[in-house]
Amino acid sequence: MDRKQQILDAAERLVRARGFDGFSYGDLEAEIGIRKASIHHHFPSKAELGLALTARYRGQVVGKLGAVAARRTRAADRLAEYLDLYREALAGGEQVCLCVALSAGRDSLNPDTLAELDAFNAASLDWLTATFKLARSDGSIKGVEEPGLEAAAALALVEGAQLIARAAGDVLKFDLATAQLKARIRLV
Repeated sequence: MDRKQQILDAAERLVRARGFDGFSYGDLEAEIGIRKASIHHHFPSKAELGLALTARYRGQVVGKLGAVAARRTRAADRLAEYLDLYREALAGGEQVCLCVALSAGRDSLNPDTLAELDAFNAASLDWLTATFKLARSDGSIKGVEEPGLEAAAALALVEGAQLIARAAGDVLKFDLATAQLKARIRLV
């Protein structure tokens, strides 16, 4: 693995566990054993690191959601996998998804990182909207009226559920928060 990816991986772990303001280049130095000067060589500022992290994460998540859509033909199966992705991102209650962590500390992000964060949310909403549109036609999720509103509610639900579960250090809080949505999924 190259040094830049190593820095990004360590920074992502730290942001997901502590938030963007909760780590420094000194923490990265201790985590991966390279000098701060080497970190600054790849990412001259923390703002540039934040942008690179957010762009990389958006690409990874969009790729995962695309794979889910390609693999699953029923909306219910897609939504169930989506919920599983968010649950797994909790890492046992020790962290949250990167964009949830960044959203919580939005005031300290630069405009480019904020734009990337907004693009992540837009891509998530588009995918969810398509999933709920499919649900209206395949009937695999109960009671879908307005796919765009369903998408916005689902995104807010999973992100809020992550914050509650992380605050408690208990993944079961996520399960409780998402139980009503899961109950709408029709199993075949």
